[in-house]
Amino acid sequence: MTGGGVTGSYEFDLVCIGSGPAGQRAAIQAAKLGRRAALVERRRCVGGVCIETGTIPSKTFREAVLRTTFDGRRFASTGRIGPDSRPTVDPLLARVSQVVAREAEVVERQLGRNGVTLIQGRGAFADPHTVVVDRVAGSERLTAAHVVIAVGTEAAPPPGVPVDGEVVITSDDIVRLRRLPRTLTVVGAGIIGLEYASIFAALGVTVTLVDRRQRPLEFVDDEIVDELIHQMRHHDVTFRLGEAVERLAVVDGRRAVTRLESGKQIVSDMVLFSIGRLGATAGLNLSAAGLAADERGRLEVDVQFRTSVPHIFATGDVIGYPSLAATSAEQGRLAACHAFGVEAGPMSPHYPVGIYAVPEISMVGPIEKALTAARVPYETGVARYREIARGQILGDDTGLVKLLFHRETRQLLGVHCIGTGATELVHVGQAVLALGGGLDYFLQTVFNYPTLAECYKVAALNAANKLAAR
Repeated sequence: MTGGGVTGSYEFDLVCIGSGPAGQRAAIQAAKLGRRAALVERRRCVGGVCIETGTIPSKTFREAVLRTTFDGRRFASTGRIGPDSRPTVDPLLARVSQVVAREAEVVERQLGRNGVTLIQGRGAFADPHTVVVDRVAGSERLTAAHVVIAVGTEAAPPPGVPVDGEVVITSDDIVRLRRLPRTLTVVGAGIIGLEYASIFAALGVTVTLVDRRQRPLEFVDDEIVDELIHQMRHHDVTFRLGEAVERLAVVDGRRAVTRLESGKQIVSDMVLFSIGRLGATAGLNLSAAGLAADERGRLEVDVQFRTSVPHIFATGDVIGYPSLAATSAEQGRLAACHAFGVEAGPMSPHYPVGIYAVPEISMVGPIEKALTAARVPYETGVARYREIARGQILGDDTGLVKLLFHRETRQLLGVHCIGTGATELVHVGQAVLALGGGLDYFLQTVFNYPTLAECYKVAALNAANKLAAR
């Protein structure tokens, strides 16, 4: 059987295990190519981790916090809320439940419109072309010419201490919280840890953030990270960087005592472990398909997202970096195209990264360190929200946009933002970058006034002044 062919001996042309962004897009793309596609989901609602406990709940929770505590956008200028006005968790999570239910409905309808067969249950391989789905009413065998593994990830458990959902939690437990802690220890300063640390700080929770690394987010521009840390410290987040957890104990069933290897001891109402995520492949019976995951449950694929078994693909978080919902969706689409021999180019390298901390961060393109290491001559242009009328209107005087331009060709190389609307604002630069534009485009373009997009004009003028002075 060739990559684009399908024999009549299979019930489906493509079966996707997992209904997150990668599985959805793979199944829908196959259906749009006129193929018989099925989607298997073990969770209570379609959408996978992305909709049930990950991207959608966390971003909705963040937005609910901002609206509740700072009327939407005034974190930087107004500070934390007072103890007398602490919100409760119920209205915050009620909004999360509403959005999750709505998004799951949207996904389910989209799958139905495209003729994708949705099967609720836990899927596992019986052989390379057969997936057995364990359902409430019994098991069902699905045969497929091609399979896409898009099962996502699960939060890595804390070592030595069980997660109880009350005192010791992971990010997957946030949507089930019954109370807000007054003090919180976050172990792990990756994207998820930083996001939740800053969100809980916005609620008036006293947060301590622990990480064995000396500096978080090493792939993000140094100036952007410095600004994030500065703002989080301003809102009473304590950073314990370069520190590792030696042990954790729960006292009287209601207090967490975190002891660090340095001898420091942190007592808090709750501890959130955010020490990475593991591929959710343990129950797939991969050996029956001739596959094996690595020590973190992840699968290795080639540039077409094929595993070592040519008709089986893997996409999304289960294959590791960049582990973004947007890139996972594109990987799923491309995998389906490759499965059926449809010409599809490689995924664009100019994808944005969004970090939904308070304040939010976004970037596209290389950081200064990478350009320096590659010996690429560049110049920076910086615009600060306090210089922009829209920044004043929003009450955000700490945000900034940094543009990186090639010193000789004046071509745009990278965009790095922090502040209100950063994850939206970055898309202007993403488009210019992908289309090969540069400094002259921004200098000659008129932007709406007053908007945050004016940052591009101001940053370009800043870079042009530096280049003119050389």
